[in-house]
Amino acid sequence: MSSKTSILLIYTGGTIGMMQDAATGHLKPFNFESLTEQIPELKKFNIKLSSVSFEHPIDSSNMHPRIWVKLAEMIEKNYAKYDGFVILHGSDTMAFTASALSFMLENLAKPVILTGSQLPIGIIRTDGKENLITAIEIASAKYKNGKSLVPEVAVYFEYELHRGNRTLKYNSKHFDAFKSPNYPRLAEAGVDIKYNFNEIQKPGKGKLIVHKKLDNDIAVLKLFPGISKKITESILNTKGIKAVLLETFGAGNACTDEWFTELLAKTIKRGVIILNITQCLEGRVIQGMYETSSHLKKIGVISGADMTYEAAITKLMFLLGQNFSSQKIKSLLQKNLRGELSE
Repeated sequence: MSSKTSILLIYTGGTIGMMQDAATGHLKPFNFESLTEQIPELKKFNIKLSSVSFEHPIDSSNMHPRIWVKLAEMIEKNYAKYDGFVILHGSDTMAFTASALSFMLENLAKPVILTGSQLPIGIIRTDGKENLITAIEIASAKYKNGKSLVPEVAVYFEYELHRGNRTLKYNSKHFDAFKSPNYPRLAEAGVDIKYNFNEIQKPGKGKLIVHKKLDNDIAVLKLFPGISKKITESILNTKGIKAVLLETFGAGNACTDEWFTELLAKTIKRGVIILNITQCLEGRVIQGMYETSSHLKKIGVISGADMTYEAAITKLMFLLGQNFSSQKIKSLLQKNLRGELSE
Protein backbone atom coordinates (compact mmCIF):
# COMPACT_ATOMS: atom_id res chain seq x y z
CA MET A 1 0.00 0.00 0.00
CA SER A 2 1.34 3.43 -0.97
CA SER A 3 2.43 5.72 1.86
CA LYS A 4 1.61 8.75 -0.22
CA THR A 5 -1.37 10.88 0.68
CA SER A 6 -4.00 10.50 -2.03
CA ILE A 7 -6.14 13.37 -3.28
CA LEU A 8 -9.01 13.23 -5.77
CA LEU A 9 -9.43 16.33 -7.89
CA ILE A 10 -12.99 16.83 -9.18
CA TYR A 11 -13.53 19.31 -12.01
CA THR A 12 -17.10 20.53 -12.37
CA GLY A 13 -16.45 23.43 -14.71
CA GLY A 14 -15.71 27.10 -14.26
CA THR A 15 -13.04 29.60 -15.17
CA ILE A 16 -10.14 27.75 -13.56
CA GLY A 17 -10.28 24.86 -16.02
CA MET A 18 -10.07 26.95 -19.17
CA MET A 19 -7.12 27.10 -21.57
CA GLN A 20 -6.59 29.30 -24.60
CA ASP A 21 -6.66 27.36 -27.86
CA ALA A 22 -3.47 28.22 -29.76
CA ALA A 23 -5.21 28.02 -33.14
CA THR A 24 -8.43 29.92 -32.45
CA GLY A 25 -7.59 31.98 -29.39
CA HIS A 26 -10.84 30.82 -27.78
CA LEU A 27 -11.06 29.47 -24.24
CA LYS A 28 -11.84 25.78 -23.85
CA PRO A 29 -11.63 23.24 -20.99
CA PHE A 30 -8.19 21.67 -20.77
CA ASN A 31 -7.54 17.96 -20.34
CA PHE A 32 -6.99 17.20 -16.66
CA GLU A 33 -5.06 14.06 -17.58
CA SER A 34 -2.19 16.42 -18.42
CA LEU A 35 -2.58 18.43 -15.24
CA THR A 36 1.04 18.07 -14.13
CA GLU A 37 2.18 19.35 -17.53
CA GLN A 38 0.11 22.49 -17.07
CA ILE A 39 1.20 22.94 -13.45
CA PRO A 40 4.65 21.32 -13.08
CA GLU A 41 4.82 22.47 -9.43
CA LEU A 42 2.46 19.61 -8.56
CA LYS A 43 5.28 17.13 -9.24
CA LYS A 44 7.07 18.42 -6.15
CA PHE A 45 4.29 17.15 -3.87
CA ASN A 46 4.67 13.74 -2.32
CA ILE A 47 1.01 13.17 -3.19
CA LYS A 48 -0.83 10.64 -5.27
CA LEU A 49 -3.06 12.92 -7.31
CA SER A 50 -6.00 11.58 -9.34
CA SER A 51 -8.57 13.56 -11.26
CA VAL A 52 -12.07 13.14 -12.59
CA SER A 53 -14.04 15.60 -14.67
CA PHE A 54 -17.72 16.04 -15.35
CA GLU A 55 -18.46 14.65 -18.80
CA HIS A 56 -20.04 17.98 -19.62
CA PRO A 57 -18.44 20.71 -17.46
CA ILE A 58 -20.91 23.42 -16.49
CA ASP A 59 -20.80 27.13 -15.79
CA SER A 60 -21.51 27.49 -12.09
CA SER A 61 -24.50 29.73 -12.87
CA ASN A 62 -26.18 26.50 -13.99
CA MET A 63 -25.50 24.78 -10.67
CA HIS A 64 -28.47 22.76 -9.37
CA PRO A 65 -29.28 20.52 -6.37
CA ARG A 66 -29.10 17.43 -8.60
CA ILE A 67 -25.44 18.28 -9.29
CA TRP A 68 -24.79 18.62 -5.54
CA VAL A 69 -26.17 15.09 -5.23
CA LYS A 70 -23.82 13.96 -8.01
CA LEU A 71 -20.85 15.51 -6.21
CA ALA A 72 -21.87 13.96 -2.89
CA GLU A 73 -22.15 10.55 -4.59
CA MET A 74 -18.69 10.95 -6.14
CA ILE A 75 -17.23 11.65 -2.71
CA GLU A 76 -19.18 8.75 -1.19
CA LYS A 77 -17.95 6.34 -3.88
CA ASN A 78 -14.32 7.39 -3.42
CA TYR A 79 -14.32 8.19 0.29
CA ALA A 80 -12.35 5.12 1.37
CA LYS A 81 -9.83 5.45 -1.48
CA TYR A 82 -8.66 9.01 -0.88
CA ASP A 83 -7.43 11.13 2.01
CA GLY A 84 -9.00 14.33 0.72
CA PHE A 85 -10.92 15.96 -2.10
CA VAL A 86 -10.47 19.17 -4.08
CA ILE A 87 -13.41 20.40 -6.12
CA LEU A 88 -12.74 22.86 -8.94
CA HIS A 89 -15.82 25.01 -9.30
CA GLY A 90 -16.96 28.27 -10.83
CA SER A 91 -16.85 31.08 -8.29
CA ASP A 92 -20.37 32.47 -8.78
CA THR A 93 -22.16 29.69 -6.89
CA MET A 94 -19.23 28.11 -5.07
CA ALA A 95 -20.52 29.24 -1.65
CA PHE A 96 -23.88 27.56 -2.33
CA THR A 97 -22.21 24.27 -3.28
CA ALA A 98 -19.89 24.39 -0.27
CA SER A 99 -22.83 25.08 2.04
CA ALA A 100 -24.96 22.32 0.51
CA LEU A 101 -22.18 19.71 0.73
CA SER A 102 -21.53 20.59 4.36
CA PHE A 103 -25.09 19.54 5.23
CA MET A 104 -25.16 16.54 2.89
CA LEU A 105 -21.91 15.00 4.18
CA GLU A 106 -22.65 14.05 7.77
CA ASN A 107 -19.78 12.74 9.94
CA LEU A 108 -17.22 14.05 7.46
CA ALA A 109 -13.67 13.31 8.65
CA LYS A 110 -11.72 14.27 5.52
CA PRO A 111 -11.14 17.59 3.74
CA VAL A 112 -13.42 18.67 0.91
CA ILE A 113 -11.83 21.88 -0.40
CA LEU A 114 -13.52 23.94 -3.10
CA THR A 115 -11.48 26.36 -5.17
CA GLY A 116 -11.52 28.12 -8.51
CA SER A 117 -10.19 31.30 -10.04
CA GLN A 118 -11.09 34.69 -11.43
CA LEU A 119 -8.85 34.17 -14.48
CA PRO A 120 -8.46 30.93 -16.51
CA ILE A 121 -5.52 28.73 -15.56
CA GLY A 122 -4.19 29.12 -19.11
CA ILE A 123 -3.76 32.88 -18.72
CA ILE A 124 -0.31 34.12 -17.63
CA ARG A 125 -1.66 36.21 -14.73
CA THR A 126 -4.07 33.55 -13.52
CA ASP A 127 -4.82 33.18 -9.82
CA GLY A 128 -5.83 29.59 -10.53
CA LYS A 129 -2.42 27.97 -10.12
CA GLU A 130 -1.83 29.24 -6.59
CA ASN A 131 -5.42 28.49 -5.58
CA LEU A 132 -5.18 24.92 -6.86
CA ILE A 133 -1.70 24.18 -5.49
CA THR A 134 -2.53 25.44 -2.01
CA ALA A 135 -5.97 23.78 -1.98
CA ILE A 136 -4.27 20.46 -2.72
CA GLU A 137 -1.69 21.09 0.01
CA ILE A 138 -4.43 21.86 2.54
CA ALA A 139 -6.47 18.82 1.49
CA SER A 140 -3.43 16.60 2.03
CA ALA A 141 -2.28 18.14 5.33
CA LYS A 142 -2.34 15.72 8.28
CA TYR A 143 -1.37 15.49 11.92
CA LYS A 144 1.36 13.04 12.89
CA ASN A 145 -1.35 10.52 13.80
CA GLY A 146 -2.59 10.55 10.21
CA LYS A 147 -5.79 12.51 10.79
CA SER A 148 -6.65 15.42 8.50
CA LEU A 149 -5.92 18.97 9.63
CA VAL A 150 -9.10 20.33 8.01
CA PRO A 151 -11.82 17.61 8.16
CA GLU A 152 -14.63 19.78 6.80
CA VAL A 153 -16.02 21.41 3.65
CA ALA A 154 -14.09 24.61 3.03
CA VAL A 155 -13.40 27.22 0.36
CA TYR A 156 -9.85 28.27 -0.50
CA PHE A 157 -9.35 31.45 -2.49
CA GLU A 158 -6.61 34.09 -2.64
CA TYR A 159 -4.52 32.95 0.33
CA GLU A 160 -7.48 32.38 2.67
CA LEU A 161 -9.33 29.24 3.75
CA HIS A 162 -12.90 29.70 4.97
CA ARG A 163 -15.56 27.34 6.28
CA GLY A 164 -17.75 26.52 3.31
CA ASN A 165 -21.10 27.30 4.93
CA ARG A 166 -19.81 30.62 6.30
CA THR A 167 -18.57 31.84 2.95
CA LEU A 168 -20.04 34.28 0.43
CA LYS A 169 -18.82 35.74 -2.83
CA TYR A 170 -18.58 39.48 -2.43
CA ASN A 171 -16.28 40.57 -5.26
CA SER A 172 -16.29 39.81 -8.99
CA LYS A 173 -13.48 42.20 -9.90
CA HIS A 174 -10.53 41.27 -7.68
CA PHE A 175 -8.81 38.00 -6.83
CA ASP A 176 -9.99 38.10 -3.20
CA ALA A 177 -13.51 37.13 -4.20
CA PHE A 178 -14.71 35.47 -0.98
CA LYS A 179 -15.26 36.53 2.60
CA SER A 180 -16.54 34.93 5.80
CA PRO A 181 -17.98 37.94 7.65
CA ASN A 182 -19.25 36.14 10.75
CA TYR A 183 -16.57 33.51 11.29
CA PRO A 184 -12.76 33.63 11.43
CA ARG A 185 -10.71 32.22 8.57
CA LEU A 186 -9.60 28.62 9.03
CA ALA A 187 -6.16 29.22 7.56
CA GLU A 188 -4.05 31.83 5.85
CA ALA A 189 -1.39 31.04 3.28
CA GLY A 190 1.81 33.06 3.25
CA VAL A 191 5.37 31.82 3.48
CA ASP A 192 3.77 29.07 5.57
CA ILE A 193 0.15 28.00 5.90
CA LYS A 194 -1.03 29.16 9.31
CA TYR A 195 -3.98 27.13 10.57
CA ASN A 196 -6.50 28.48 13.05
CA PHE A 197 -6.87 25.13 14.80
CA ASN A 198 -9.33 26.40 17.42
CA GLU A 199 -11.85 27.29 14.70
CA ILE A 200 -11.59 24.15 12.56
CA GLN A 201 -14.34 21.55 12.91
CA LYS A 202 -13.59 18.34 14.74
CA PRO A 203 -13.76 15.22 12.51
CA GLY A 204 -17.09 13.45 12.41
CA LYS A 205 -17.52 10.35 14.51
CA GLY A 206 -18.85 7.23 12.90
CA LYS A 207 -19.42 6.29 9.29
CA LEU A 208 -19.91 8.96 6.65
CA ILE A 209 -23.62 9.50 6.00
CA VAL A 210 -24.48 11.03 2.63
CA HIS A 211 -27.85 12.75 2.39
CA LYS A 212 -29.14 12.81 -1.17
CA LYS A 213 -32.63 14.26 -0.83
CA LEU A 214 -33.03 18.00 -1.21
CA ASP A 215 -36.23 20.01 -1.57
CA ASN A 216 -36.07 23.36 -3.34
CA ASP A 217 -39.72 24.44 -2.89
CA ILE A 218 -38.49 27.65 -1.29
CA ALA A 219 -39.25 31.30 -2.00
CA VAL A 220 -37.19 34.35 -1.10
CA LEU A 221 -38.83 37.56 0.06
CA LYS A 222 -36.29 40.39 0.18
CA LEU A 223 -37.72 43.43 1.89
CA PHE A 224 -37.31 47.00 0.74
CA PRO A 225 -38.98 50.24 1.80
CA GLY A 226 -42.39 50.41 0.11
CA ILE A 227 -42.73 46.73 -0.82
CA SER A 228 -46.30 46.28 -2.00
CA LYS A 229 -48.99 44.12 -0.52
CA LYS A 230 -49.89 42.47 -3.85
CA ILE A 231 -46.30 41.42 -4.57
CA THR A 232 -45.80 40.12 -1.02
CA GLU A 233 -49.09 38.26 -1.20
CA SER A 234 -48.24 36.66 -4.55
CA ILE A 235 -44.91 35.36 -3.23
CA LEU A 236 -46.33 34.01 0.02
CA ASN A 237 -49.23 32.33 -1.81
CA THR A 238 -47.04 30.55 -4.35
CA LYS A 239 -48.47 27.09 -4.99
CA GLY A 240 -46.51 24.28 -3.34
CA ILE A 241 -44.29 26.58 -1.29
CA LYS A 242 -42.84 24.96 1.86
CA ALA A 243 -40.53 27.63 3.19
CA VAL A 244 -39.79 31.32 2.77
CA LEU A 245 -36.44 32.97 3.34
CA LEU A 246 -37.24 36.46 4.64
CA GLU A 247 -34.40 38.92 4.08
CA THR A 248 -34.89 41.70 6.60
CA PHE A 249 -33.14 44.89 7.63
CA GLY A 250 -30.39 45.23 10.24
CA ALA A 251 -30.79 42.84 13.17
CA GLY A 252 -33.84 41.16 11.64
CA ASN A 253 -36.21 44.11 11.40
CA ALA A 254 -39.24 44.55 9.13
CA CYS A 255 -42.10 46.96 8.63
CA THR A 256 -44.88 46.75 11.22
CA ASP A 257 -47.77 47.44 8.83
CA GLU A 258 -50.77 45.37 9.87
CA TRP A 259 -51.28 43.83 6.41
CA PHE A 260 -47.67 42.61 6.34
CA THR A 261 -47.81 40.94 9.74
CA GLU A 262 -51.17 39.35 8.96
CA LEU A 263 -49.89 37.91 5.67
CA LEU A 264 -46.89 36.35 7.39
CA ALA A 265 -49.05 34.96 10.20
CA LYS A 266 -51.52 33.39 7.72
CA THR A 267 -48.63 31.85 5.79
CA ILE A 268 -47.18 30.30 8.95
CA LYS A 269 -50.60 28.94 9.94
CA ARG A 270 -50.71 27.13 6.57
CA GLY A 271 -47.59 25.25 7.65
CA VAL A 272 -45.05 27.27 5.66
CA ILE A 273 -41.77 27.89 7.50
CA ILE A 274 -40.47 31.46 7.46
CA LEU A 275 -36.77 31.93 8.23
CA ASN A 276 -35.46 35.41 9.00
CA ILE A 277 -31.94 36.40 7.88
CA THR A 278 -30.44 39.85 7.66
CA GLN A 279 -29.57 41.62 4.42
CA CYS A 280 -26.37 42.84 6.10
CA LEU A 281 -23.25 40.91 5.15
CA GLU A 282 -22.03 41.00 8.74
CA GLY A 283 -24.03 40.65 11.94
CA ARG A 284 -26.96 38.55 13.05
CA VAL A 285 -30.73 38.47 13.47
CA ILE A 286 -31.88 39.17 17.04
CA GLN A 287 -35.66 39.02 16.96
CA GLY A 288 -37.15 41.12 19.74
CA MET A 289 -34.19 43.45 20.07
CA TYR A 290 -36.31 46.20 18.49
CA GLU A 291 -40.06 46.70 18.22
CA THR A 292 -39.69 46.21 14.46
CA SER A 293 -38.73 42.56 14.94
CA SER A 294 -40.69 41.58 18.05
CA HIS A 295 -43.87 41.14 15.99
CA LEU A 296 -42.06 38.58 13.79
CA LYS A 297 -41.06 36.56 16.82
CA LYS A 298 -44.61 36.62 18.20
CA ILE A 299 -46.16 35.13 15.05
CA GLY A 300 -43.59 32.32 14.76
CA VAL A 301 -40.96 33.57 12.31
CA ILE A 302 -37.72 31.63 12.92
CA SER A 303 -34.47 33.51 13.50
CA GLY A 304 -31.62 32.58 11.16
CA ALA A 305 -29.09 34.12 13.57
CA ASP A 306 -25.84 34.78 11.68
CA MET A 307 -26.28 32.34 8.81
CA THR A 308 -25.32 33.49 5.34
CA TYR A 309 -27.95 33.58 2.61
CA GLU A 310 -26.23 30.60 0.97
CA ALA A 311 -26.21 28.54 4.16
CA ALA A 312 -29.83 29.40 4.97
CA ILE A 313 -31.08 28.36 1.51
CA THR A 314 -29.17 25.08 1.44
CA LYS A 315 -30.00 24.21 5.06
CA LEU A 316 -33.68 24.64 4.26
CA MET A 317 -33.31 22.42 1.19
CA PHE A 318 -31.53 19.80 3.26
CA LEU A 319 -34.02 19.78 6.16
CA LEU A 320 -37.09 19.85 3.90
CA GLY A 321 -35.64 16.91 1.99
CA GLN A 322 -35.52 14.76 5.14
CA ASN A 323 -39.32 14.82 5.50
CA PHE A 324 -39.07 15.96 9.10
CA SER A 325 -42.08 17.46 10.82
CA SER A 326 -42.46 21.22 10.60
CA GLN A 327 -41.70 21.52 14.30
CA LYS A 328 -38.48 19.52 13.99
CA ILE A 329 -37.32 21.58 11.01
CA LYS A 330 -37.93 24.79 12.97
CA SER A 331 -35.93 23.41 15.86
CA LEU A 332 -33.02 22.26 13.67
CA LEU A 333 -32.91 25.58 11.82
CA GLN A 334 -31.94 27.18 15.12
CA LYS A 335 -29.39 24.48 15.95
CA ASN A 336 -25.78 24.51 14.81
CA LEU A 337 -25.49 21.37 12.66
CA ARG A 338 -22.25 21.86 10.69
CA GLY A 339 -20.76 25.06 12.08
CA GLU A 340 -23.10 27.24 9.99
CA LEU A 341 -24.30 29.43 12.84
CA SER A 342 -23.12 30.74 16.19
CA GLU A 343 -25.32 29.50 19.02
